[in-house]
Amino acid sequence: MQQFIHYFLHLIFPGILSYFLFRDNWKRCFVIMLLTMLVDLDHLLATPIFDPSRCSINFHPLHSWFAIAFYFILLFFKRTRVVAIGLLLHMATDGLDCVLDEM
Repeated sequence: MQQFIHYFLHLIFPGILSYFLFRDNWKRCFVIMLLTMLVDLDHLLATPIFDPSRCSINFHPLHSWFAIAFYFILLFFKRTRVVAIGLLLHMATDGLDCVLDEM
């Protein structure tokens, strides 16, 4: 069930959010939010690359609290708002995994 929630929040929920927040350009915004998953390229710096029991938050450089603060600042600029929402949604999804792993 945790994997279903994870992939729903990464792949489907951005589309729903795009539709309701950016109805005029929802398809473009959805694609941009999906492209923010490229932030996971920082997993390539870890050994092993994939560890299902590892919490990504504050482990990978683009998942650090410093990076998350930067993504939050991007919310305040209209040109970067969609990217910021996608990145913060991604971080929230990965953070939820950390919480569910501890349960």
